[in-house]
Parts: sequence; C-alpha cells; structure tokens
Amino acid sequence: MNLINLENVAKAYGPAPLLDAVSLGLDEGDRIGVVGRNGGGKSTLVSVVARETEPDAGRVTHSRGLRLGLLAQRDDFAEGATVRSVVLGDRAEHEWAGDVRVRDVLGGLIADLDLDAPLAGMSGGERRRVALAGLLVPESDLLLLDEPTNHLDIEAIAWLARHLKGRGVALLVVTHDRWFLDEVTERTWEVVDGRVERYEGGYSAYVLAKAERSRIAAASEAKRQNLLRKELAWLRRGPQARTSKPKFRVDAAQALIADEPPARDSVELTRFATARLGKTVYDVEDVTVEVGEGGDRRPIFERMTWRLGPGDRVGLVGVNGSGKSTLLRLLDGSVSAVSGKVVQGKTVQLAHLSQNLEELDPSRRVLESVEEIRRRITVGKREWTASQLLERLGFQGDRQWTPVGDLSGGERRRLQILRLLMGEPNVLLLDEPTNDLDIETLTEVEDLLDGWPGTLVVVSHDRYFLERITDHVVALLGDGRVSMLPGGVDEYLERRAAGRAPKP
Repeated sequence: MNLINLENVAKAYGPAPLLDAVSLGLDEGDRIGVVGRNGGGKSTLVSVVARETEPDAGRVTHSRGLRLGLLAQRDDFAEGATVRSVVLGDRAEHEWAGDVRVRDVLGGLIADLDLDAPLAGMSGGERRRVALAGLLVPESDLLLLDEPTNHLDIEAIAWLARHLKGRGVALLVVTHDRWFLDEVTERTWEVVDGRVERYEGGYSAYVLAKAERSRIAAASEAKRQNLLRKELAWLRRGPQARTSKPKFRVDAAQALIADEPPARDSVELTRFATARLGKTVYDVEDVTVEVGEGGDRRPIFERMTWRLGPGDRVGLVGVNGSGKSTLLRLLDGSVSAVSGKVVQGKTVQLAHLSQNLEELDPSRRVLESVEEIRRRITVGKREWTASQLLERLGFQGDRQWTPVGDLSGGERRRLQILRLLMGEPNVLLLDEPTNDLDIETLTEVEDLLDGWPGTLVVVSHDRYFLERITDHVVALLGDGRVSMLPGGVDEYLERRAAGRAPKP
C-alpha cells in the first residue's frame, strides 16, 4: 500500500535547489536510509515528506488516515514539560502499564528517568531519549527520523535498532551512523545536487552499488573524452576545412564541451608525519579520581590501573556519564588524581580533540585560526601552507576568510581536526570526533587515521568508526576501573545486559 508520493517536488533556500523535480514514493513496510552531504537537502526532504515544509513546486500526497511520527533534529518541548507529559500524555497508568510495547520503550530508553521530572535542565542525551520515547509509544504507519542517534550512547543506539527492526512500521531515516543504517534499513536514498538517487540495500550495499556505478560512469566518461578529443582535432584542421563541416558537427562538439562535469569538490585528508614514541606512553597506576562539588564529591575512578603503549589503538566505551571524557582529561593533565599517579612518556606529543567547539575563537578567520598553530608543514616530501591544506579539507577560496563564528558545526569540527594535526602529535585523544560530520567526511577521517602510526584513544558512540580505526575496545562499566573487552562492542552490550538482568 502506498503511503506518500512526491511528484516533481522542488525546494530551494538559495540559488542552488536542494530538491529539483524529485518524484518518489513511500510504501507500507519500506525501510529507507537517507544519506548525503551536510547541507545537501536530507532534512529538507524529510520535512517536505512530512508536510512540515511546503515545496516551491510539485505535490506531496499522503494516504488517507496516515499515522505519521516525526523526529526532528531539534527537540522542542513545551514550557514546563515533564517526561510523563511528553511520553505518555494524559494516559492513565492502567492504560499503558500492561502494554508490552510501551513497557519496552520505557525500559529501553528512559528507565533511569523519573516520569515526573521536568525536561528543563536535562542533558541533550536525556532529552533525545525522551523525544524518541514519546514518538515510539503511539502506533504509527510511518516514522520519519532525522538523526535519531544524536546524543545517544552505544547501548541506546543498539536498543533503538532492535526495537525498530521488531516493529512493522515503515521508516525513513536520516543518519550518519552507518552501523545503524545497516542494521535497520533495506534501501538507501542519496540526496545529491537536488536529485534523490535510489539504491537497494542498507549502507554497505549502497557503498558497493555506488562504487559500481562510478566504475561504469568512469568507463563511459573515458570513451566520451576520447570522442571529444577526436572531434576537437577534426574541427581544428584549418579554417577552410572547418567551414565545410556540417554545422551539426560543430554543435555536437560544443555540446560535449558544455556537458563536461565540474571537478568534484572532494575533501582530502593527508597523513601527517608523527614523531617516534618511546616504550612508555602512559602508565596510570592505582589512580582515584573524584567528581562533584563539596559534600557531593564521589569517586568516578577508584584505584584504577591502565597502560597505553606505543601504537596502541583503543576505543573507549561506556554509558553517558561513566567518565569517558574525564579519563581523557586525566591523560592530558587537566584533571588531577586524588591518589595514585599518571606517568607520561618523555617523548609524548599530545593532541586532545574535545567535544567543546567553543575553544575556537569565533572572531578569527578560518585561515588565521590554522596559522596560529603553524603556517606550513611538511607532508612526505612536500611542504604545504595552511591555505593549501584548508583547500584540501574543503575550505575553498573565500571560505578561508570566513569568521569561525559563521561556520556550521561540521565545518568547525573539520577546523578543529586540522588545527590539532598541524601540531604533528604522536598521541591523539579524540572525544566524539564524529559529531556533526557527514558520512563523506567520516570516511576521510577514517582514511587519515587508519594508517596513523601513533597512539590513539577514541571515545565514540559510532560503532562503525570504532571498528574501522581501533584494534581493541575498553569499557567503563561503573566499577571505577577500565575493563578490557576482547569481544569488542558486542561484549560490552552483553555485559551491560547481564548487569541489568534480575538476580535469581
């Protein structure tokens, strides 16, 4: 059964259309992932499908009686809203307490929250979980989810994937979480240059299919270029010969030239040379760290011992608030231990990418922000200026003179990463490096880090990213220590589930 149709839909917020003559349909049971560059029209597509945004042209039709649920990127709640009012509304307890699906949603997303707690003052992750729970409690025919995994930890993302797979609802999901796309979706839409390109399968199948399309297109382009060269050579054989050529031949050559596709605005990340590390990188010995103020102080790490060696590539996981960021700050010296000691190797050159985008001076220009770290750097056998590196990271021309305060979240993140790498560190601490990055940029960051020879510690809720760039996983399980997980993220989820299971 058809649920939604788009017919020749167009939408623009500037000279370049985000959607241009787009026609597509959503049917009962469809499970579709939406990918594309940041700012390329993904959220606009979702908003138009939901009829939240009116298209400039074309028509959007919904089936009669369609029950549609929409999760936008921003969680807007009424003033004075509580967890109960958003998730359960005015339902009496006897109406929902016996509903298996409602109990599953409450237990999976907000079991740690008081139903009567106000949303004001809650963290971004808590508010996101409440918004998701409010969306999933009612029955729906179609769920439109715009970045549903934002602010969620690995455990909540895994629960959400299981829940959605178990429901018979149609899905349209915008997310940069590639593991989630593979788990939940069966088709992929790529929004690019105003078009919506359609592929069968989840993210992995989409990558393979796109590579095959690119291969075929490259072969066709090579043939076209060869014909173009022959045509131009033929046309240039002297004025007298040229005037005798039929006009359509001249027009054909000019059309080929006009049809030449522009160079792709690709972002290329370069591998940076790293200084050699000695045998000792970090030894954390019998360390206790406390958090909180005054009488509310409590230990978050207790007699913890952990060793980082040269070339170690570690993914660090744990629920929100378990101390992942605190552990990174312990390593960089901005958090002190109550007892024990942290030994840093003499050759360590540390760089720490934090979640705080405010560390960038908003009044400085992009180029100035990089040049204050270093004006030029040698990569391999070639010397690069800060401006050249910015161009290769997607900051073209005048964009380098844009005030940092005018950049998007993703652009600021890219700028942070470049500033960090300009210092040529040999130890990287990365705290949620994938925040605000689209899939294309994520793959480029992975390409950079994949062969990076230094020591790496990464905090991330992105399982795909962790599995791509790290060799092993450690976890903070709430016992004040670092636990080694030979089974990776799957073992972490199993141990968390076992810890919540009722005792016999």
